[in-house]
Amino acid sequence: MALPPGPKGPPMLLTMHWLRRPFEFLEDCQERFGEAFTFRLPQLPPLVVFSNPEVVKTVFAEPGEALHAGAFNQSLSAFLGDKSVLMVDGAAHMRKRKLLMPPFHGERMLAYGDLMMELADDAIDALPEDGSFSLHERMNGIALDVIIRSIFGVERGPREREMKKSITELLEVMTWPPLLIPFMRTDLGPLSPWGRALRLLKKADDGLYEEIRARRVNNAGRQDILSLLVDARDEEGKPMEDTELRDELVTLLVAGHETTATALTWAMRWVLADPIVEDKLRSELDHAGELTPQKVQSLPYLDATAREALRLCPVIPIVGRILREPMTLGGCDLPAGVGVVCSIYLAHRRPEAYEDPTRFWPDRFLQKKLTPAEWFPFGGGIRRCIGMAFALFEMKMVLARLFRRTRMKLDSSGPIKPVRRSITLMPSEGLRVKLLSRVPREHHAA
Repeated sequence: MALPPGPKGPPMLLTMHWLRRPFEFLEDCQERFGEAFTFRLPQLPPLVVFSNPEVVKTVFAEPGEALHAGAFNQSLSAFLGDKSVLMVDGAAHMRKRKLLMPPFHGERMLAYGDLMMELADDAIDALPEDGSFSLHERMNGIALDVIIRSIFGVERGPREREMKKSITELLEVMTWPPLLIPFMRTDLGPLSPWGRALRLLKKADDGLYEEIRARRVNNAGRQDILSLLVDARDEEGKPMEDTELRDELVTLLVAGHETTATALTWAMRWVLADPIVEDKLRSELDHAGELTPQKVQSLPYLDATAREALRLCPVIPIVGRILREPMTLGGCDLPAGVGVVCSIYLAHRRPEAYEDPTRFWPDRFLQKKLTPAEWFPFGGGIRRCIGMAFALFEMKMVLARLFRRTRMKLDSSGPIKPVRRSITLMPSEGLRVKLLSRVPREHHAA
């Protein structure tokens, strides 16, 4: 079967273009080749890209029999482990989803709201008053603190500082984009990128297994996510093994921490660039009174702002599946073995779904209900991110504190462009900003 057309050229050149300028790469391909196009990367099957909502809807509705997301994500198994929920398909995937989902929804999730706002306040108190600073670095710090406190239940002290240092060192190595290319993952000793990553991963693993063993021994009365997962049982009454728990914890660290921090940074980039949006957001927060988690969760313009930031600059530009049997999608007859890719970035900029799609305009989410095939920054169907509600909740808690307590301005040295940081795309320079004013936390204690 002939695949849709796509860019030609040396595979490594296409790979570098994809890694360095993925948004431009996708836009260029769509402009040149139309609704569906194919591109090839080394050591991966051909990737056929779609953004039409009807095709996206079909892909997301498929029950995981003909389209396998775990197989598509295998390039990340070197980082996350082969037992992560992202790596498995079929019955194994559904079992993991049922075990993992309860801590991230409902009252249990709401219970983390006060902690999220407290940690945001701590970060706000530490913002420098002189000169510019990287906002992404500060958002990373908040998101990591949320992970350590809510997922691991580790309180402030030596253990927390040790864990934070270990995780930060590991993520800094793992987010180097070339390591996404399989042949770059070669251990040439402790000074080589992959060699250093493996040694830091081993160090982090030792700490994770230590936490898991401690919970196996004494888990009474604890409500952190790790404790809940240790207690979780599948339909046969079996718990997750230590290696399963380790892979899920690393997945939460990499996928949950990095993506949320980057989404927060993009939200700040767009709001600070638009005085009208900033004023509307501040007005909603000012009229909200005391900012409790329940109150913040219910604010419509704040929610629309978070969703619009995820629309305009999704932190991950694509989601995909591997086709296990021939299928026709979008008028294209596709053979088994190819990658079927739904482009989040391109779908979020379709003028049929979004008026003036390149504009940051949160009001669109108040005026129109988007379908799951038009807005899907967390993927969709049976593979939609388990942490979607948790991530949106955290974004709103942190943004509420930032705009309640501070005034900032953008201070980048040039145009703000997407820069790849492993699987995510963050604003260039980490989004440089300056703090103009800060309200003491006592004035607006949650």
